[in-house]
Amino acid sequence: MKLFSIFTAAFLFCNMGYSQEPNLLKYVNGLQGTNSTPQFSAGNVFPAVALPFGMNFWSPQTGKNGDGWKYQYGSSSIRGFGETHQCSPWMNDYGVFTLMPVSGKLVVDETKRASTFKHSNEIAKPNYYKVIFDNGISTEITPTVRAANFRFVFPKNKSAYLIIDGYTKLSEIKIFPKQNKITGYVNNGLFIPGNFKNYFVITFNKPIIDYGTWNGKTGEIKRKNLMDSGEQIGGFIQFAKGVKVEAKIASSYINLEQAERNLNTEIGNNTFDQTKEKAAKVWNKLLNRIQVEGGSNAEKETFYSCLYRANLFPCKFYEYDENGQPYYYSPNDGKIHKGYFFTDTGFWDTFRAQFPLNALLHPMMEGQYMNAILDVKRQCGWLPSWSFPGETGGVMIGNHAISVLADAWAKGIRTFNPDTALNYYFHEVTGNGPNGRFGRKEWKSYFTLGYIPYPSSGVGATAKTLEYCYDDFCAYQLAKMTHNKFYENIFSRQLYNYKDVFNPATNFVQGKDKNGNWNKSFNPYEWGGPFVEGNSWHYTWSVFHDIQGLINLMGGDKHFVAKLDSVFSAPDSVDVGTYGYRIHEMNEMVASKMGQYAQGNEPIEHMPYLYDYAGQPWKTQFHIRQIMDKLYNASENGYPGDEDEGQMSSWYVLSAMGLYSVCPGTDQYVIGSPVFNKITITLENGNKFVISAPNNNRQNVYIQGATLNGKDFTHNWIKYADIINGGEFEFEMGNSPNKNRSVNKADRPYSLSNENL
Repeated sequence: MKLFSIFTAAFLFCNMGYSQEPNLLKYVNGLQGTNSTPQFSAGNVFPAVALPFGMNFWSPQTGKNGDGWKYQYGSSSIRGFGETHQCSPWMNDYGVFTLMPVSGKLVVDETKRASTFKHSNEIAKPNYYKVIFDNGISTEITPTVRAANFRFVFPKNKSAYLIIDGYTKLSEIKIFPKQNKITGYVNNGLFIPGNFKNYFVITFNKPIIDYGTWNGKTGEIKRKNLMDSGEQIGGFIQFAKGVKVEAKIASSYINLEQAERNLNTEIGNNTFDQTKEKAAKVWNKLLNRIQVEGGSNAEKETFYSCLYRANLFPCKFYEYDENGQPYYYSPNDGKIHKGYFFTDTGFWDTFRAQFPLNALLHPMMEGQYMNAILDVKRQCGWLPSWSFPGETGGVMIGNHAISVLADAWAKGIRTFNPDTALNYYFHEVTGNGPNGRFGRKEWKSYFTLGYIPYPSSGVGATAKTLEYCYDDFCAYQLAKMTHNKFYENIFSRQLYNYKDVFNPATNFVQGKDKNGNWNKSFNPYEWGGPFVEGNSWHYTWSVFHDIQGLINLMGGDKHFVAKLDSVFSAPDSVDVGTYGYRIHEMNEMVASKMGQYAQGNEPIEHMPYLYDYAGQPWKTQFHIRQIMDKLYNASENGYPGDEDEGQMSSWYVLSAMGLYSVCPGTDQYVIGSPVFNKITITLENGNKFVISAPNNNRQNVYIQGATLNGKDFTHNWIKYADIINGGEFEFEMGNSPNKNRSVNKADRPYSLSNENL
């Protein structure tokens, strides 16, 4: 934290006066969550130098080419600075090429050219990255949506080279020394069509005095060679000694001409400092959409660092043609289409908090994205579940595109045809694609038995039953909201399927075979088996749409609350189960010291809010504040697990505002306990929604009373419309629970069992 404060001061000094708005960029640490390994995740992220939802990010690279752990805080050397689109180290990256300044002898090999550095010589902000290597070379980066400016400063008495690395697969390099320009393309990544290419153009403001190409497979260097292509082809250029050179880079998935257009449109004649200032203004305007007052500096640093991460994914995958109209290369069919497109997100993670946060901050973009979801089905035959950049299918479980669609509709974002969405979803859930990666491989069992049998259907059967049940509820909701009686009738039949995997004898969800027999070796501490990246302690709560029904199964409020309590009081024991070894999520749960509560992975992240459904909301308030206080910070160890395309950050941002979307597909945000004394949200429509808690602090975490626009408010939830229309939501906070407030049935959030079907 001391190091972070030093760079905060330096960054403030460099950026004073760029905006009349408060400079909230000073609170953001781009290195938050970067101290991760495959065995233990503190975020598993890299310092993304990018604009919000940018088509391209840029990052220093400490790991080898092709290694998903692109930047590890514990590393002491950097191999290059790359264009990146990586949404998860487990998915790796695509469309990558890197630049690396080298002085003295020309060295192209990625390991041998790596330069050592110290974090005390590093600045990482959303709009700006700088590092001074131990050899004296400095590198600076500042972004636009589809381009970036670089600035390199070389030592005065050594030769100055810049290495262009074509990365792991096919690449092409063309050098135009008289124009101080390089063009090319790369073709690397998983789940991409054969004709996928990331075209790029690089221009320099200083003369190129020597040049050539090199082969990453053989190590051969071809001096004075202007062009080469093939596997792992790179290039190099040389400048005068002691040069201070700026590079402008843009790329395109469409063609080289479009890359040139992106460069001219987004950077043009701007200098490095002008691009940096513009990027700072973009980020500061976004961060000022949620202004917080009160709280400690550390809490503000955590909040705004998370807000930055929450606004990186999904990535804009569209570009603008010569007439300023959006169009895109589709990674799903390899063709060019008109319109907007987005990629690099996994709905299993992001349907829970990242999209509900976007619905508040970016409803226009959300509306564009809904049509992009339907375009994926038209282009590859299936709705998306994890786009990277083409639809991968089968990476995680569930059919959560329908959650994102239904949630948008429930919140008034109605830019798409709901009948088309329902038709596509019906196709999704009544069949499966190649290798079972798409749709529902076990759809017949699910529809006939009411659950997916275990062990005959393999790992994750019970988890799939729960998530399919919720997804079918979202389809039911969308059909009901749009008066589509046909699909309302079809999906109403599956709404209670979660009951088929709840065993009242154990009070847990668990595996059940095709004959209706419970798994005899059931152990709630066992990971895997009928679950995915978790155990029964985690998945028992995955009934987002009918918590009241789950309460009834457990014997009423008292027993339900006792079960919730036991999650935190249970031992943090781990049975590795079918995984056979300790996966990183297990290690992170144990490290959190909260019993079986595992904030580091998605399945249980909504669980602390469930006290709101059972008449004891003060326990939600207590636990939410504990989780935020103990498991999040703005340092390199800032997250309790994988950040996951903005989900972990969005959970924090919403929770710090005192809100959370337990059941996307409804118009409700469940109430927790806000961190700050005042939070002013500026909505896209210009309205302001103010959340006030004037006597709030780390001890006063309990809500004593509340008003909405001056009227008493007792509900444990608030409607989306009440937020988006603007107003003031005021909490009176105290250091002990008010056990008489918000305990009536009418104050509980939505549950299907409370609805008259």
